[in-house]
Amino acid sequence: MHPAEFYTGIVPEVYAVLRGTHFGTDRYRAFIEYEGSPALELGCGDDGPFFDLASEGFDVEGVDSSADMVRRGRQRLESQGIATPIHHQRMEDLNLDRQFASIYLAGPTFNLLADDATALRALHAIAHHLLPGGTALVPLWTPPPTSPEQYGLLLTADMGGVAARYVVESEKYDVVNRTRTTTVRYELGSGVDAIVEHRDWIIHWYEHDRFRQMATDAGLSVSLAAIDSEQVEATLKRRTDEIVSRP
Repeated sequence: MHPAEFYTGIVPEVYAVLRGTHFGTDRYRAFIEYEGSPALELGCGDDGPFFDLASEGFDVEGVDSSADMVRRGRQRLESQGIATPIHHQRMEDLNLDRQFASIYLAGPTFNLLADDATALRALHAIAHHLLPGGTALVPLWTPPPTSPEQYGLLLTADMGGVAARYVVESEKYDVVNRTRTTTVRYELGSGVDAIVEHRDWIIHWYEHDRFRQMATDAGLSVSLAAIDSEQVEATLKRRTDEIVSRP
């Protein structure tokens, strides 16, 4: 399975009730208010800041690589009478008919790109979709190995009488290739009627100098601000004097 198809099948449903991290809207609202509209959220999924900002009337569009997430997100907007578009495209293949003053990712979604080559294509795509002088906000994460105590620990939630379960089965932590591959299991339902899906959750991280060089190669200036010992926030600006081409 391609990493871009991770959030398909029952995974979006189980993830919605068992996700452990939520990203607030304030940071991204302030970013758009400062950098300007229109704005684009990459990896918008079916919940999070994009939906809050759309409901508040911001000129914002969303993109996600998962057809199931896009469907769920569009249904959510439609149920609220909001006409904001969500596009079904992979970040590295982004090809919209509009450029943006602000592009952002709510959380380290960029780390889901499985290797440097894919990430470089995504940075070129971001640069191509920024207006001259536009800015992108890209959170980055250097994940630690999953604690062995988490292996086999079953997380459960009730979905209207249907059991949702998630468990970490194993992990490969590859320092040389800067990749953590965690094999996880999602379950929905019980007994013989249970639906079970396995996924490899791939997190690819970046040495700071390497990321700076990749962003520069894509036609972007970059500054990095530490959030904590594991996370940094990359601010990328399209240089106003440069014509950005696709690789």
